[in-house]
Parts: sequence; structure tokens; C-alpha cells
Amino acid sequence: MAQSRTAALELSGVRRIFRQGGALLRVLDGVDLVLEPGETVALTGPSGAGKSTLLHVAGLLERPDEGSVFVGGEDCGRLSDEGRTLLRRSRLGFVYQYHHLLPEFSALENVMLPQMIAGVPRRTAREKAAALLKGVGLEARAEHRPARLSGGEQQRVAIARALANDPKILFADEPTGNLDHATGESVLTLLLDLVRRTRLAALVATHNLELARRLGRIAALEDGRLKEVFRAQA
Repeated sequence: MAQSRTAALELSGVRRIFRQGGALLRVLDGVDLVLEPGETVALTGPSGAGKSTLLHVAGLLERPDEGSVFVGGEDCGRLSDEGRTLLRRSRLGFVYQYHHLLPEFSALENVMLPQMIAGVPRRTAREKAAALLKGVGLEARAEHRPARLSGGEQQRVAIARALANDPKILFADEPTGNLDHATGESVLTLLLDLVRRTRLAALVATHNLELARRLGRIAALEDGRLKEVFRAQA
């Protein structure tokens, strides 16, 4: 696959191999994918197909055994671990099925932390965190710790946190999988609205076909390869 200089994300020939007993398990076996700025792609496939592994490789949390990952045209295979961390911190955002909020901190502080780690002054981080929480409808809950928030509210905080450092790509791994249908629908609507308004590229792993159809494209992962990449039907 030829590299696209304008792509937000490009995977070329990505392979990820694990040893299971005496056998080699090819979880990813030559994955190619181009994600353009502002584009949303649903990553589908059965449990164990490798969706989370693909997100981890694309999100620079794991290195591929073979193949290349480009973020904004930059070849991430040439970066040191520190360089990958800096790129991940500045350009990538992550939302998981379980929110992974720090329980000892308030909602506001959870959204401030990624900014402060990136070197943003505390006052600036606080102002931006407050604005992000307002954007996800949690202005009145900003000082509450996660234990005092509902599951849907916690996931909204996680979305705000993922956007804290103005990423160019958002990775979401079953973002509504731990929520009831009504709450999940509300969180999904919010997430997609934020992605479209900010022109983020988004790669969303999901079992939920209803969710998948609301994204721009659907990519099906099967036997370590993307078998289909097609336009979602509204």
C-alpha cells in the first residue's frame, strides 16, 4: 500500500504474532487500513478476532511484529519508545469499555491530569477541563469523584479526558459495551457528535452493529485480516 501523506492513520502490512503453547498465533496477519482526517470507521469482528490488538498497535501501545504504522504521515516504526509516548500523548485519544478513571480524583481532576502530564499549566488545564465537562453535560458534576457518578456519567468523563490534549485520532474500544441500551445510546450520540464537530478521525471497535452502522465505514476483522471495508448504511 502506498503511503498517503494526508492520512490521519495508515496501517500497511501489519502483523502481530503471539506464541500460544508451542504454536504461533497470527492475531493480525497483514492488515492494511487508511483513516482520513474526519473519517469514522467501525472495527467489527467476533470476540478474539484481534480488534483490541489492532487498536493497541494503531494507537502505539504495542509495536507490530511486521508492517508499518503512520500517524499523520510519520513512520512510527522509526520512533524510540519516548518518541512514541510523546506522539501518543499529543495526537491520540483513547476511550475504553471500562472508563479507567482514577477514583481518588474528581471528574475535573481526571480531565486535567493528561494535560498536566503534557506540561500544560494547572490553571489552563483546569479551565479547559471545565469546558470539556460542560461540553459533555457534566458541568454540575465536575467536583464529584467517580464513585458518585453513574456509569454513563463516568464514560462521559472518559470521553472528555480523551479529548483533553486535542488529539487528531480517537480510538474507542467497545465504548458502550458496559452500559445499558438507553445510556449507551446517549453516550454514543454524544461521542459521534463530538467527533464530527472537532473533525477527529475515529476508529471504534464494537460488537454492536447498530453502533457500527452510524459510523462512516465498517471494517470487519476476521482471521487476522480486514475482510471487508465498506460504507455503513444509515
